[in-house]
Amino acid sequence: MQGFDFIFAIAILIISVIAHEVSHGYAADSLGDPTARLAGRLSLNPIKHLDLVGSFIVPVMTFFLGGFIFGWAKPVPYNPYNVRWGKWGGALVALAGPSMNLLVALIFGLTLRFGFAANVFSPMAVPIISLIVFINILLAVFNLIPIPPLDGSKVLFALLPYYLHKVQVFFETYWVFIILSFILFFWQSVVPVVFWLFRLIAGVGF
Repeated sequence: MQGFDFIFAIAILIISVIAHEVSHGYAADSLGDPTARLAGRLSLNPIKHLDLVGSFIVPVMTFFLGGFIFGWAKPVPYNPYNVRWGKWGGALVALAGPSMNLLVALIFGLTLRFGFAANVFSPMAVPIISLIVFINILLAVFNLIPIPPLDGSKVLFALLPYYLHKVQVFFETYWVFIILSFILFFWQSVVPVVFWLFRLIAGVGF
């Protein structure tokens, strides 16, 4: 059963992170930057997006060592100097990825909520749909953390006034240490938010 869960979890993660990255590309393209389109990255073809470490090694390690699954795909390239509206355009591009994950979570979560209440799902379908919802909420919440290179940092830097530019420089210089410290010491405070959002959307526990 664990192998069955693992295969579905990896497949769901890969599809979810690809949707996340492609959304960045489409947002950038709509705001004037064709970099992702010209690079052939506005595609749902997994081969164009998979990353050996983020799409395979890390998900396997987190699943078997931590009991959860997490990973990423290759970032979709974009040139911020081509995007309209300056830093605000960059923030919109950044928000496109988590927004797509939240949209997927909402669609499948509400389907689960009302389908479960109407008893239309087989026992096999409920855990799969639940996993889709959970993984997409996890991706959205994690990526909205305002630490580089996560999407939330682009939003934070767009909101920062110029006189706080040194904060951005500090974050971009020491982001590896900051994000590792966050994961080690503060991630447990974020996990309850993920479960709360799951219950809020799906109406059931995970």
